[in-house]
Amino acid sequence: MGFGRSENLGKENKFRIWTLGLFIFLIFFILIGRLFSLQVVNGFIYLNRSRAVSRRTITIPSQRGKIYDKNHDTPLVDNVDSFSLFLIPGELKSETPEDIINRLHNVLKLPDSVINEVYSKIPLNWRNVYTPIELLTGLDLHDITPIAENKELYPGVSWESRPLRYYNTEGSLAHVLGYVGKINYEELQILYNQGYTANSILGKSGIEKTYDHYLKGEDGFKYNTVDVQGRNLEREGTITPPANGYDLVLTIDRDIQSLVESAIGEHLGSAVVLKPSTGEILAMASYPSFNPNEFTEPGPNNFNSLSLNPQFPFLNRAIQSAYPTASTSKIMMTLATLAEKAFPADKLINCTGSMELGNRTFHCHKLTGHGRLNLMEALGESCNVYFGTVGVDYLGIDNIYYYNDLFGFGAPSGIDLEGEVSGINPNPQWKEQVYNTPWTLGDTLNSSIGQGFMLATPLQAANMCAMIVNDGKMYRPHLLSEVIDPDTNEVIYDAEPELIRNVSDMIDQDVFDQTKEAMRFVVTNGTARLGIMTDDVAVAGKTGTGEVGSDENWHAWFVSYGPYDAPVEDQVVVVTQIEAYNDEWDWWAIKAADIIYGGIFGNRTFEEEVQHKKEQRVWYAWDIPLDEEEE
Repeated sequence: MGFGRSENLGKENKFRIWTLGLFIFLIFFILIGRLFSLQVVNGFIYLNRSRAVSRRTITIPSQRGKIYDKNHDTPLVDNVDSFSLFLIPGELKSETPEDIINRLHNVLKLPDSVINEVYSKIPLNWRNVYTPIELLTGLDLHDITPIAENKELYPGVSWESRPLRYYNTEGSLAHVLGYVGKINYEELQILYNQGYTANSILGKSGIEKTYDHYLKGEDGFKYNTVDVQGRNLEREGTITPPANGYDLVLTIDRDIQSLVESAIGEHLGSAVVLKPSTGEILAMASYPSFNPNEFTEPGPNNFNSLSLNPQFPFLNRAIQSAYPTASTSKIMMTLATLAEKAFPADKLINCTGSMELGNRTFHCHKLTGHGRLNLMEALGESCNVYFGTVGVDYLGIDNIYYYNDLFGFGAPSGIDLEGEVSGINPNPQWKEQVYNTPWTLGDTLNSSIGQGFMLATPLQAANMCAMIVNDGKMYRPHLLSEVIDPDTNEVIYDAEPELIRNVSDMIDQDVFDQTKEAMRFVVTNGTARLGIMTDDVAVAGKTGTGEVGSDENWHAWFVSYGPYDAPVEDQVVVVTQIEAYNDEWDWWAIKAADIIYGGIFGNRTFEEEVQHKKEQRVWYAWDIPLDEEEE
């Protein structure tokens, strides 16, 4: 009896021992499995996490690509060496950031406004901050030298070399090139997934903005191991080198650009020189302009004052301002009349100096009248009565709108610059929608002579002229010619002419020929005969003078091309536009065009062309009086 009970107790003890052993084994198995998971299965993940926590990443900025004109020799936009100044507040012991900043203020001689901005970058809990804070950028070696020579006076201060954008031209080419700046919060939200960071520099306008993806390159990185407070634990980190941006070659010819800028002078306005056979922009000038270098230098700039300037220097008037087309619209009226056979080209209309329409009287610019004129003579003399009569009685607003639309008015051209405006090509539906008033015959007459609601940019006028010169074909105007890898000289992108409008099958060749002949007549026998005086090239074109408001101000146009008798591949379109001057007969637009043609085809600079005009004894001689002994 006792023996049986003892046997049962032994079995129970063995069961308990086995159960306890199995439990202990399971615990060890689970622990070993967990350790295996942590160290082997997920070890790589945790290793990366630990490295990320203990690693400081420093960006090594890439150099932006250079920008060249079509000659691809001297860069229009380059990079120069500069320095950024940093402070690690946690490395300060007995001093404060204010002490260091005041010393920097004394040695760098920066304005108080800049120093105040530097102060704002220092956090309140600066003693525990070991991450470098960028205080200043855009400093040169002259600025850094006294700091480096007295390093003991600037604990916690360091500097790094960073490329600074530099523009070798300060004229109106700034509107084409644009400028760069630090990315802002709104831009970062859009561009973050494209590789931009909070410290990125990007194009803010012009070519710099349009082709930022080519120019910016890819930043490199330096990785340093730091402790929990952010202090470096190694002298040399791991470096991923930056990849520099691609270089751009533009269609701009810097010699022509300089000529055009000087020809426009200090007159509000713009000019475009365009190759009609390809759409290449050889020059695009707008006055006034600005200096983009001011926005990359340390210290205050006059960005705000430029923004508030009533002359709007940031405005590229060649594509961002639309003006009444004035008598340049008569080019399209001539083509539309011929294409529609609306009125015989050789039939005469008698201009008495005015015409009656309803209860209103419309005057020609020659109050005594031009007499009896055919179509070519009417374009040559820019007769309002002739074109008003044809527009109202024979052509009609629907045809006027149709041909203006066909040749690009009222729509952006798609040039590779931002901010291009559409202008206005009005018709009855447009007026009803905008003004909620019906179209009148007076509106049709105004559209016939380029007044009223009709507005266009100088580039649109250049495209229209190019389309006529090119017998109905328009190529997209563009500024980019090539994208080149600077390390290998490989051409990454080579721009090809892009045909965007083609009406050559819709309009007879004879219509284009007669329109071009009439434009030539304007220069040889019409309103431009006293303005285009160059003996270097045969020019064809059309003048335009539009009244602005009621205070005797005028806009002046000259839309033209040359050489008149050359193949289209050798021709250029030149459009000059001067806004709001006070003397109706001070035709600066046509004077500027004459200088441009003489300079291009006579291979002369602006100064040489002015001297050439003086030697020719041209009556206006660029408003430079002849020497007394020559008078």
